[in-house]
Amino acid sequence: FDDAEALGQTGAAQPAILALEVALFRLLESWGVSPDYLVGHSVGELAAAHVAGVLSLADACALVEARAGLMQALPAGGAMWAVRASVDEVAPLLVDGVSIAAVNAPGQVVVSGRREAVEAVVAVLPDRQGRWLPVSHAFHSALMDPMLPEFAAVAGRLDYARPLIPMVSTLTGEPVEEFTGAYW
Repeated sequence: FDDAEALGQTGAAQPAILALEVALFRLLESWGVSPDYLVGHSVGELAAAHVAGVLSLADACALVEARAGLMQALPAGGAMWAVRASVDEVAPLLVDGVSIAAVNAPGQVVVSGRREAVEAVVAVLPDRQGRWLPVSHAFHSALMDPMLPEFAAVAGRLDYARPLIPMVSTLTGEPVEEFTGAYW
């Protein structure tokens, strides 16, 4: 990229993240590091699926390209806020239009959704250390729902194998025995 701003856009950032994560895995693998389990969040789960043998590199790239392009095509907007608070502290404060997008650690969550809804959560947690994430879209929120049917169609056309390295689902916290297009 000759324009660093391009990596700030999901259409370029997500494929770049996939490439970086797969490359880092392959580097560790070349040093003899072998994981017992794999887990990844968001694009990281696609990278984990590839290195686990679930998706070929071509299919992993097709899936991340579809995901990134469909998300990028959605109307910009929404907001994401990372805060030092637990799920138990944040969940009761959620209002319509905002959800927990990620649990990064026991006391670290990200909320995502319509800006006004996220601001309502921020307003009742003002004494917490938090920061706005510089994103173009409110990822992992209902604002992504319009792209799901087309993404599911792409995911449904891919070939899936059983994982050669056990993968733990970021949705359930349990190992995934078999992947299908509906998983994504």
